[in-house]
Amino acid sequence: MSENNNLVAIVNGKEISKGDVAKFLNDIGPQLAMQFQSPEGIKRVINEMVNQELFYLDAVKLNLENDEEFKKILEITKENLLKDYAITKLISGVSATDEELQDYYNKNINSFNSQETVTASHILVESDENSKEILAELEEGLSFEDAAKKYSTCPSKESGGALGEFTKGQMVKEFEDAAFSMKVGEISDPVKTQFGYHIIKLTGKNPAKISSFNEVKEQVNDRVVKTKQQDLYLNKVKELMNVYDVEIF
Repeated sequence: MSENNNLVAIVNGKEISKGDVAKFLNDIGPQLAMQFQSPEGIKRVINEMVNQELFYLDAVKLNLENDEEFKKILEITKENLLKDYAITKLISGVSATDEELQDYYNKNINSFNSQETVTASHILVESDENSKEILAELEEGLSFEDAAKKYSTCPSKESGGALGEFTKGQMVKEFEDAAFSMKVGEISDPVKTQFGYHIIKLTGKNPAKISSFNEVKEQVNDRVVKTKQQDLYLNKVKELMNVYDVEIF
């Protein structure tokens, strides 16, 4: 047995490392990989990698690579990989200068508007009577967070009623109308919605604004680079159309 702590298995002399396991998990995608994050799950992955190596060894022994069906599959796979590689190689070196980014931002500045947002907490109860009793306790000194933990029927009670930041259109209309009309620090009268009666506390407010260039520079870069890549791709297609015979029916 190897003393290399990085190794997880050896199959017929071929070493399988922790890095190989990490790559295997990365290749199957994050959603599926989450099922194998426990020690038992990692063990299952290692066993599967060992199994696959065994099948590979057996395939080589049986000379399956010379099967006509395999040769056809290999040719199709090679063709698809070469297509992807050629396109990736064409566009991978595309970048944008700061001048290009600034020019794009200036010409499209209105697309970088950020909506007005508010941050709020709430206490949700079933009846108007309950909500008024809670408001009375708040006036007597009970903190909003403690009241939410004690009385609210919403799961947000665990965080003192905090709902986080939201824009218009994310909450039911009655709740939204109340929240966006409040001042920071204000506690609302009971607001009735289809879910019950809400006592709302506004904890923050951010007006609509146009994001500065530096705030959205990365986003601008993505847009400009993707546009340049698309242009490069289409121009290359035009060039190749003049080189090879193409008939489209």
